[in-house]
Amino acid sequence: MPVKVIDTCIDKAELTSLELRGHISLVKAVVDIKRNIIVAGVSMHSDAEALLLEQGSDQADLWGINLYPKKSRDQWIEFDSMINLRPWQDNDSRGVDDPAIRERICEIVDSLVLG
Repeated sequence: MPVKVIDTCIDKAELTSLELRGHISLVKAVVDIKRNIIVAGVSMHSDAEALLLEQGSDQADLWGINLYPKKSRDQWIEFDSMINLRPWQDNDSRGVDDPAIRERICEIVDSLVLG
């Protein structure tokens, strides 16, 4: 499976090549909300998390999401990942509990993935 570090704009259609095998139109990704970077195309969010940590990201800035490129723009981001479970950061679910962080993730995804 190809893994893509997204730090410049790509076309939404390009995400199709990163879909998780066996799942229709699902791309797992991790967003660094401080560095404005997305790593997509992994089979597990923790793989993208590890890559970003190796590249200097801070754990507190990394959030796992699922992208569904074939869904409408207002429904294509899903906030669901085991890496998001962070009681020490007041995030007690697999989602992203803080509305400001969810909004920041959406802004980054929308600025880097066109279409």
